[in-house]
Amino acid sequence: MNIHEYQAKAIFSRFGVPVPDSHLIRTGDDVEPFCETLEPHAWVAKAQVHAGGRGKAGGVVRADDKQDLVAAVSGMLGTRLVTPQTGEDGLPVQAVLLEKTVEIHRELYLALLVDRESGRVAIIASTEGGMDIEQVAQQAPDRILTQLVHPAAGLQPGQARTLAYALGLPKDQVRQLQAILFALFELFASSDCSLVEINPLILDGEGRLVALDAKINIDDNALYRQVEIAKLRDPAQGNRDEEQACTLGLNYIRLGGSIGCIVNGAGLAMATMDLIKHHGGEPANFLDVGGAITQEKVAEAFKLVVRDAGVKAVLVNIFGGIVRCDLLASGILDALQSVSLQVPVVVLLQGTRANEGRQLLENRHTLLHQADTLTEAAQRAIRLARA
Repeated sequence: MNIHEYQAKAIFSRFGVPVPDSHLIRTGDDVEPFCETLEPHAWVAKAQVHAGGRGKAGGVVRADDKQDLVAAVSGMLGTRLVTPQTGEDGLPVQAVLLEKTVEIHRELYLALLVDRESGRVAIIASTEGGMDIEQVAQQAPDRILTQLVHPAAGLQPGQARTLAYALGLPKDQVRQLQAILFALFELFASSDCSLVEINPLILDGEGRLVALDAKINIDDNALYRQVEIAKLRDPAQGNRDEEQACTLGLNYIRLGGSIGCIVNGAGLAMATMDLIKHHGGEPANFLDVGGAITQEKVAEAFKLVVRDAGVKAVLVNIFGGIVRCDLLASGILDALQSVSLQVPVVVLLQGTRANEGRQLLENRHTLLHQADTLTEAAQRAIRLARA
């Protein structure tokens, strides 16, 4: 789960990470009177959307006086910001963060993330703050610094000092960076984060390290124990169908291909998508209805997938373990009754009461097809999508 920059900075402050002075203004607020209450100071207006690349898209604007600030904020609120990360539809701007400008002497990059290869938290730092870290890794990999934190020992002072010295920080800033790193590591571990990023972490005119930007991603699987953070979700920033799937307990990601997928189990879903690709097709989505699949979930998943205008065929791949295939077949039939089906559907049922499930589906709809193997199902779905 992503959260907004202003939300991430509020969390940073609670953990003792320095952030700039700021104010938040939302859609519906009276912009001009609000700006009149601010100090006569240069401000930066930052559109709050779940995407990077805001600066180049007009989502970060400097205003040297209140008149310019009012114009900048008014020009953002209620619009949709399009960046390379949003797609052509953009994302709605419902809040703008106003921050005092600061004197920047240096820009650094700092992030904590889960390194799956080592099974540890990786701390990534670079002298190239303010840039796309992937671009830095490609063009100047020697400027990417990494420390892996042992899960039992935790972050060690020596690791923090090693990064600080490698970044070329003087003694006073070494202590500051060490304090920031320990605060971020505590935040990362206690909040079940998958990513905490500061880009840039600046050295200001007073010699202070300050988080000029902030990004926090939370592991969705841990939201059940991060109740307060879960309340920060902004449904307007996500894909409508993905947000609806989340409320239904489905794992759904739209991909843009032509073959809709409905599968129970993440591994089986990945295998299904791989086989579609292997045979020359393009999956339209990843959809895992989960292990505790029900007749109702299948019906809702079906409606979700066929709502995508790009879907030309649907492949349903269900392995019945604890759950019975005949109940899932009933869920498919329920969905067909409530959806005006315009695309062919290929169904593969295997496992508990699979034969009974196949019999329920036999000759029930002209666009409903059955397969005996996953390869057959994938190939048939591809042919039908191209027909």
